[in-house]
Amino acid sequence: MSDVIVRSAKRADWDQALVDIADYICDYKVESDLAFETAHYCLMDTLACGFQALDYPACTKLMGPVVPGATLSGGARVPGTSYELDPVLAAFNIGAMNRWLDFNDTWLAAEWGHPSDNLGGILAVADYLSRQARAEGKNTLTMKDVLTAAIMAHEIQGVLALENSYNRVGLDHVLLVRVATTAVVTRMLGGDRDTVLNAVSNAWIDGCSLRSYRHAPNTGSRKSWAAGDATSRAVRLALIAMTGEMGYPSALTAPTWGYYDVLFKGNEFKFQRPYGSYVMENVLFKISFPAEFHSQTAVEAGMTLHAEVRDRIDEIEKVLIETQEAGVRIIDKTGPLDNPADRDHCIQYMVAVPLIFGRLTAADYEDNVANDPRIDELREKMQVRENEQYTKDYFDPELRYIGNSVQVFFKDGTSTDCIAVDFPIGHRERREDGIPVLKQKFVDSVSPKLAANQWEELNELCADQKKLAATAVDDFMALLVVPS
Repeated sequence: MSDVIVRSAKRADWDQALVDIADYICDYKVESDLAFETAHYCLMDTLACGFQALDYPACTKLMGPVVPGATLSGGARVPGTSYELDPVLAAFNIGAMNRWLDFNDTWLAAEWGHPSDNLGGILAVADYLSRQARAEGKNTLTMKDVLTAAIMAHEIQGVLALENSYNRVGLDHVLLVRVATTAVVTRMLGGDRDTVLNAVSNAWIDGCSLRSYRHAPNTGSRKSWAAGDATSRAVRLALIAMTGEMGYPSALTAPTWGYYDVLFKGNEFKFQRPYGSYVMENVLFKISFPAEFHSQTAVEAGMTLHAEVRDRIDEIEKVLIETQEAGVRIIDKTGPLDNPADRDHCIQYMVAVPLIFGRLTAADYEDNVANDPRIDELREKMQVRENEQYTKDYFDPELRYIGNSVQVFFKDGTSTDCIAVDFPIGHRERREDGIPVLKQKFVDSVSPKLAANQWEELNELCADQKKLAATAVDDFMALLVVPS
């Protein structure tokens, strides 16, 4: 932290990092067909994640109004429920359910995160504004507006993550959700450039959550609602800014009291590229497995080995897992795992289950599966180490691989082949293979919870990108309502 004491009350110029965000939000026109196509699939995938989470009481107990009865007729709807809430609380609900199972899209760089977390705030505000507009006889927002906001939120979160590691100073990536959602939602509400600057500066001044709830020995379920909290807070900050509330020009750079000095060890942010549509175009989908993304290819390797080892689990002497440096740092975990949130951030657990059972679903993190003694016995036989090539490919902007390999060694001296997977099915390089699986994930997750006619209309709409883009937001959200 700087020892400089600033006595002059003269306001500094706006920090360039804040200016760049505001200029992007207010001036940039998204024209990438690939970005809109990917955003369309991102919306479907995120809804699938949210609808799956509704099967878990640990998630649903946090949803709804803060106190019983505190709903808002004509407010924002929460998909899969009958809740109508103010947009701040609706953002928490939608953000929490979308993120709960660690199954939504991912961005990996110096920092990682899940850019579709921003849809919590985007959908809540878009639905609220559209319902208000319709009631007043005005034009509603369309789903293209939602997809545009999603592309821009992805971009802000992802570009800020490319060269800047918040986790290395103990801070959680949901900070970037708060910043990105604040920017796009302020614009959706009608904020001009000055209002966006004011709002985003407050988002940085909020500081940052600690990553304590993502790591041993404190891993817990807060990591499943932290993004909901962030996107909800962003909506609140946007609404505050829309009242004309002031901002803070040197929120990042102010000596001693700014974000850089207080929380980033005095370092300024670095930027690899200007804001555009790069992040949405290259985002990673978690299609096959609800697992922390650094382990996705390890799980795939474990699935490949299942048929060969399933009848020889007791004969295994060692399992060698090679991963990227980030995988070692985040999800290499030994000792007892106390809850589902602990288990879905343990690479050993996420490889043991497919080796034994030939699957990895959200239900496999629950106690009834975790209590199978074979899982912990196999975990104790696992060695995790960094493969430097995987780390290099992970950071290469032209590759963005997430490589892992798994090899099983038996007590009789034999072993399986070393199964290496450079990038999972959700990677851009495997879009042709991945999109059919993503569509099926959407069908399997959403269709059982909707009435037949409701599902048919939604499914038909999601099959036509142009038709969906032209649909009024409130009409789309009405298709997701499930009566109580």
